[in-house]
Amino acid sequence: MSDSWKASLPCTKAEAEAVAADISQLVLLETTPVLMTREPDPARPEEWLLEAYFDEEPGAETLAALKTLTPSAADAEPVVEKLSDEDWVTLSQQGLEPIRAGRFFVHTPAHRDKVPAEAVPLEIDAGRAFGTGQHETTTGCLMALDRLKATGGHFSNILDLGTGTGLLAFAALKLWPAARVTASDIDPVSIEVTEENAGINRIALGRARGQVELAVAPGLEHARLKARAPYDLIIANILAGPLIELAPSVAAALQPGGRLMLAGLLDHQADAVAAAYRRQGLMLSSSIVRGDWPTLVMRKRKSLGWR
Repeated sequence: MSDSWKASLPCTKAEAEAVAADISQLVLLETTPVLMTREPDPARPEEWLLEAYFDEEPGAETLAALKTLTPSAADAEPVVEKLSDEDWVTLSQQGLEPIRAGRFFVHTPAHRDKVPAEAVPLEIDAGRAFGTGQHETTTGCLMALDRLKATGGHFSNILDLGTGTGLLAFAALKLWPAARVTASDIDPVSIEVTEENAGINRIALGRARGQVELAVAPGLEHARLKARAPYDLIIANILAGPLIELAPSVAAALQPGGRLMLAGLLDHQADAVAAAYRRQGLMLSSSIVRGDWPTLVMRKRKSLGWR
C-alpha cells in the first residue's frame, strides 16, 4: 500500500459549509485531494478544521491552492502529516455517517450493510467531486425530490445541472425510472466521477428512457442539453452567483408548468435568487431549509413558452 498524506488548516464554520461547493482551484491539480471538514471542539462552534487527504505528498502549488479555500487562515501554514499505515480513502470516510433524506439512504462503501429494508440506497464515495449527501444543500435537494414524488409529481425529462457526483440525477431516476435524465457539469472530473458512481449504483448510461446521459458543459451551452429541452424538471445545486447569471437560459429551457429546484445558496441569498427567476416567469412553490441552506422549488407559469 502506498503512503498517504493529510494536510490540515483551520477554517470558519461558514468556510467549512461552503468549501465543497467550489473546488475549482483543486480539480486541475495533478493530485486532487479528498476534502473533509469537522468541528474539533463543540464548545467553539465557529472554529472548524479543513482536512485534505492525498495519495502522495502535496507540493507547494497544491498547498497554496488548498489555502484559497480558507481565507480566514491566510496567515497559517498547512500542517502536513504522513499517514504511512493508513488507507487514505478509508480514513477519509470514517467520519461520513449515512444520510437519510426522505426515502433515500446515502452511504459510503463502509455502510453497505446498514441500508434499511424500505430505503432507496445510493452509494457515493467521498472523493474528487462535490455531492456526497453530507452537505445540507444536497440533503435538501434529496428531501425536495422525495416531496415532489410523494405529492404526485411526475417527470419524464430531467436535467441535473452541475451534477457533482451524479447523486441527484441518480435519485431522480430512482423516483421516475421511465424518465430521460441528463447530468451535466462544467468540471470534467465531476463527469468522470459520475460515470464511476453510475456503475457502482447500477445506473444505465445513455440517451434512452431509464438512462442518464452525461455532458461536460458550462451552464446549458451544449448541443445535447439544448436538443433535449424543454425539461419538465431541472435541478441546479450550484452557487447563488451562477444561479442568478443562468436564470434566463435555465428558465428558457424549462417547459411551461415545469419545476425548477435551486440550491447551493445561503439564507441571505435566497431572495435575490428567487427574484431572478420570478423575472423569468417562475413562481416559488415550496422550500426546504437545512441549517443556513435553503432549497427552493419553483414552477414556470403555464402561459409562457420555453424558447
